[in-house]
Amino acid sequence: MGYVPIPLPDRMDYSDGEMRQRAADFYDEIRRRHTVREFSAKPVPRDIIETCLMAAGTAPSGANHQPWHFAVVGDPVLKSRIREAAEKEEREFYAGKAGEEWLKALEPVGTDADKPFLEIAPWLIVIFGERKSFEDGRPRKNYYVPESVCIATGFLIAALHHAGLATLTHTPNPMGFLNEVLERPSNEKPYILLVVGHPGANATVPAHAKQKKSLERIASFR
Repeated sequence: MGYVPIPLPDRMDYSDGEMRQRAADFYDEIRRRHTVREFSAKPVPRDIIETCLMAAGTAPSGANHQPWHFAVVGDPVLKSRIREAAEKEEREFYAGKAGEEWLKALEPVGTDADKPFLEIAPWLIVIFGERKSFEDGRPRKNYYVPESVCIATGFLIAALHHAGLATLTHTPNPMGFLNEVLERPSNEKPYILLVVGHPGANATVPAHAKQKKSLERIASFR
């Protein structure tokens, strides 16, 4: 299919005041997003997850190839297998594989090798990047895969938060076991294991997580 321009759909034309208010409203909402590690087993309807995934699927991507796959896991047996494999990797990580500097940086976050949330939370979403995809049975190279997957993941986290759910971005290292457990092909690489659900009744967050850099430290204007 060649280049076919169409008029910009869904055009928005807000005044400066309206844009300022919308930007402030979004900031007020997104700054209430917190990563949690204590989840409730309270069920979350599948259709809510599906709608948030559709939001993620609107993200921009290299050549619009949309090189991502979201493997959604709600089956308790699969969640148990994922926990077992993830904790095996994590035990090696915390036993010294990570290195002293990395482990020191993690101390204020309070993490360890035990990951009960992988079985407690109602949903796990494993986010894969497709090195290549297939169109009509033919292989097609994808471009800017890590960048595209990361943008879509950001959309997904924001959508889940907007829906009222908590998330945890978990990245056991290495993550190849996820291909095996979820029977995903070798052309896909797992990037993030996203834990999704309601926060537990006694959920906490590390005080360190509330320390966000100021605008002056994260941005510059010329």
